[in-house]
Amino acid sequence: MTAVQTPATQLEAKDFFRTAYENRYTWDENFPGYSADVTYKCGDAEFHGQAKVVPDPRMGFAGEVNGIEDEAVLKAVQGQLWEIAVHRVRRPFEKTHANNSFSYGETKANGAVELLMGGKAEGDRYEVTDKGQGNEVTLVHRHMHGTVVTIHTQSSHDTGEGYLSHEYDSVYADPKTGEPTSGVSLFVDEYEKVEGYHILNRRSIAPQDGSAPAAEFIFTHIELLK
Repeated sequence: MTAVQTPATQLEAKDFFRTAYENRYTWDENFPGYSADVTYKCGDAEFHGQAKVVPDPRMGFAGEVNGIEDEAVLKAVQGQLWEIAVHRVRRPFEKTHANNSFSYGETKANGAVELLMGGKAEGDRYEVTDKGQGNEVTLVHRHMHGTVVTIHTQSSHDTGEGYLSHEYDSVYADPKTGEPTSGVSLFVDEYEKVEGYHILNRRSIAPQDGSAPAAEFIFTHIELLK
């Protein structure tokens, strides 16, 4: 592993990261939100309800779930709707990273380039990989709400309007010791195109150690809100 060289002809670290940030698939300003039927499966358990992702003036979009009485399942579905919405909202790079600085770290054996964060995001880091159809963020290491989450993307697909992650794993750790506080979970996402927009229709989350069955979130009859 070697440090990235930064000759005058190469992009500054901030601009290099921007190329991957702006290559993500996001919904445009005309996206109205959507409704769907939702099914949650885990082992022998199966629950059905109705879901909506609606415009929200503070967050961009918010999730609503009806028809599921089990509180733990309701919370799980609501959490996934929030995850879906927060990653598809389009926010200007300069606004999102106004208080952050970037510097180059190492070039990994697989060709990924490490970006080290300073400023408000001090201690966070990313890896950016050239996928041939544009740069993509393939590793995220972030401090969030008193914990550290590390997400490694194994595969993605190009929509023609930006990339979407397909398979990725995540693990949480103690920010002081670095010791894992959770096992590694493997995520698999699938999308369908609805009236010009790519919307998640299935997500499975499986502990890699096999300690629990995979949880599936399946969204059907997806319709844009009018």
